[in-house]
Amino acid sequence: MADPEIAAMRAAVAKGFPQTVAELAELVAIPGIAWPAFPAGELERSAEAVLQLVRAAGIEDAEILRAPRPDGSAGGPAVVARRPAAEGQRTVLLYAHHDVQPPGEASLWETEPFAAIQRDGRLYGRGSADDKAGLFVHLAAFRAVSEVLGEQFGLGVTLFIEGEEEFGSPSFRAFLEAHRERLAADVIVVADSSNWTLGQPALTTSLRGLAAGTFEVAVLEHSVHSGVFGGPVLDAPTLLARLIATLHDDDGSVAVEGLLSHEDAKVDYPEGQFRRDASVLDGVRLAGTGSLASRLWLKPALSITGIDVPAVDVASNTIQARARAKFSLRLAPGQDPDAALDALGRHLEANVPFGARLTYKPTEKGSAYRADMDSAAARTVLWALGESWGTAPVHTGTGGSIPFIADLKEVFPEAEVLITGVEDPDSRAHGANESLHLGDFEKCIVAEALLLAGLQVAMP
Repeated sequence: MADPEIAAMRAAVAKGFPQTVAELAELVAIPGIAWPAFPAGELERSAEAVLQLVRAAGIEDAEILRAPRPDGSAGGPAVVARRPAAEGQRTVLLYAHHDVQPPGEASLWETEPFAAIQRDGRLYGRGSADDKAGLFVHLAAFRAVSEVLGEQFGLGVTLFIEGEEEFGSPSFRAFLEAHRERLAADVIVVADSSNWTLGQPALTTSLRGLAAGTFEVAVLEHSVHSGVFGGPVLDAPTLLARLIATLHDDDGSVAVEGLLSHEDAKVDYPEGQFRRDASVLDGVRLAGTGSLASRLWLKPALSITGIDVPAVDVASNTIQARARAKFSLRLAPGQDPDAALDALGRHLEANVPFGARLTYKPTEKGSAYRADMDSAAARTVLWALGESWGTAPVHTGTGGSIPFIADLKEVFPEAEVLITGVEDPDSRAHGANESLHLGDFEKCIVAEALLLAGLQVAMP
């Protein structure tokens, strides 16, 4: 693209940016949560709001679609909008999701979770970054390119705004297969990741996979008096703690045999920066070996994310019969999720203490991902990111998982997948006080506008 076209794209994004932020704030106010414990009507209201935004942007061929989940229930409402490609042009699929995480503990929020508040250059509120900002990157970029290029904008554009990503996308594969023709594309842009730091863009080139589930230890048919029976029988929480302790070695590395691990991260993550980003307390030693980037992106990580035992304030003097833990196992690229779950199951069976009865239930899995950095689309997005920010983008992995990326690649094997995002280390996605940096948000929109325009040149 010539410099005047790039300047025109920046100007178009800047002109529309106040409207974009206002619309984002309105959508943040809708608590669309796909989890069954929350009102389904709010999720439907969120989808309807997105539908109206898409149509207002000029894509009339738009509708709310869904597919059944494996349990037979209806999947979350997704918005799919399609602008056909001109003759000889390719099609790009722009993915984001409009559903959000539950707000969590209200006392931890400094503002109302579902009221968008601007402060110190950031927009606070649940979903402000993850991932309502992602869908507005798509919308605002589309509007800017349409304004600048007019009839010369021949690239086909399909918007796919999912409605249950934060609930694990249980109907995602069925949705892709049911609407395969409508979603087919040459390039898929997933706006659900993060940048390196403020002012430093990144392209996510690898994702860890995911395996999740629960395991329970049981020692009694029912709980009994701790004074009468304590001593010969250890309580289930103690045995669960002993079992959990076997999952890592003395360095803090995952001690489950049979899991893949790599060391070839392209950049490193300075320890001081990591400690600040992750809010690590002074004196806490970091776990694992090798570079921090490899530990975060290319090695397995096993976390206990929940434990079912009586809360301290309501606990009685009894030996608890059962205790259950929920685990999240992040997998290195190349790791088969089923093999990882089998390996963890074998480890638990071999290490359950005192003959306690073990119940192991895998619940979720997703494959890892590595990008093809030699593709025309990858080169174009790297150019667009660098042009927008004025600095070269970093090739990063992410310790998180986006399990549906594997489904996209399997259903659309010829499509190139690009993973971008609007988050930064201070966004606190999924946590209290989630926020979006508005300056980098605008740069994200400019970058995607340049990408859409550039794909017409790179992929005629």
